[in-house]
Amino acid sequence: MTAYRAAVDRAMADLLAGSTEDLGFLLELGVQHEQQHQELLLMDAKHVLAQSPLDPAYAPFPTSAGPGTGAGAPRPRSWWAHEGGLVEIGAGGPGFCFDNETPRHPVYLQPFELADGLVTCGEWLAFVDDGGYRRPELWLSEGWATCQAEGWQAPLYWRAEPGGWSVFTLGGRRPLDPAEPVCHVSYYEADAYARWAGARLPTEAEWEAVAAQLGPAGLGDGGGFLDPKGPAAGAPHPRPQTAPTLVGDAWAWTSSAYLPYPGFRPWAGGVGEYNGKFMVNQQVLRGGCCATPPGHHRPTYRNFYPASARWPFTGVRLARDERTGR
Repeated sequence: MTAYRAAVDRAMADLLAGSTEDLGFLLELGVQHEQQHQELLLMDAKHVLAQSPLDPAYAPFPTSAGPGTGAGAPRPRSWWAHEGGLVEIGAGGPGFCFDNETPRHPVYLQPFELADGLVTCGEWLAFVDDGGYRRPELWLSEGWATCQAEGWQAPLYWRAEPGGWSVFTLGGRRPLDPAEPVCHVSYYEADAYARWAGARLPTEAEWEAVAAQLGPAGLGDGGGFLDPKGPAAGAPHPRPQTAPTLVGDAWAWTSSAYLPYPGFRPWAGGVGEYNGKFMVNQQVLRGGCCATPPGHHRPTYRNFYPASARWPFTGVRLARDERTGR
C-alpha cells in the first residue's frame, strides 16, 4: 500500500510540474475528497472491528478521554431561540464549497428553538427503558418495518451487560458513559426519539440559520472534531459536551431530504457526478463529528446518508416550535 501511495505521489508531482492547465480547483477538490474518505475509513474500520468477538481496538484512548471515565452528570440542556422569518442559506462567499451547498437562496422559517447540545446516551437510555424500540406509535411506518426486520433494540455498538450497557468504540469496548452524545443511530431512530421526547428534528435551514445567528465565535470550541495531534489524540469518539456547541462529536440528522437547492447546477465535466446523482432517498445531516478532519467542516456543509444508516457517526439534536414548545 505504501508503494502504491508513493507511485501516486510521483505521478501527481510529474503532472503538476508539466501541466499548463490551472489545476487549482481539481487539486482542492481532491484534497477535500480525501478528507471525506479519512472519515469514511474510520467509520468502516470501526464497523469491521466490531464484528470480532474480541472487541479489538483501532487505537488507544487518551488517559483523560473516552467513555467510562467518570464524566459525571450530563450538562442541562438549553435552547437557542430563533425568531424565524426570511433567512438565506447556502454558500455564497469566497473559499471552497461543494456544488450541493449552492446556490445561496432565501428560505422562510417559522419561529423555533434548537437544542444547544446533542442528545446524550443517558437520555437515550431512558428512551430504551421506556420501550422506545417496542412502540410502533413512535415510529414512521418504514422506520418501524426496518426496526423489526433488523432487530434493533438499542443504538449500533451498544450491548447489554450484566452490570449495565457497554459500547464498542475505536478504542475497544467500554462502559457506556451517560454524559457523552449518543452515536450510531439511524434517521428512523432519531425521528422516533424526537417524537418520544415531545420535540422534533430540525430542518437543515433551521440548523444553518442558528449557525448564522451564533456566528463563528458562538458555534463552540470545535473540540468535537478529529484531533490527530492534540491532547485528545487517539481513538475518535464523541466526548461529553460541557458547553453549548452546534458542531462536532456526532453528525445531527435533520428532517430535510437531500435535494438540490433552487437553481442548483452541478459542476461541469466529470466532477458533475460528485453530488447531484445522489439526491434521492437520503437525509441531510449537519454539524460534523469526532472523525471529521479539523478545518474540513463549515456551516453550509451538507452531509447525507440513507435513513437506515447507522455506521456513520450520527447523532441527534432536537428542535421545537417556539409557540407550542414542541
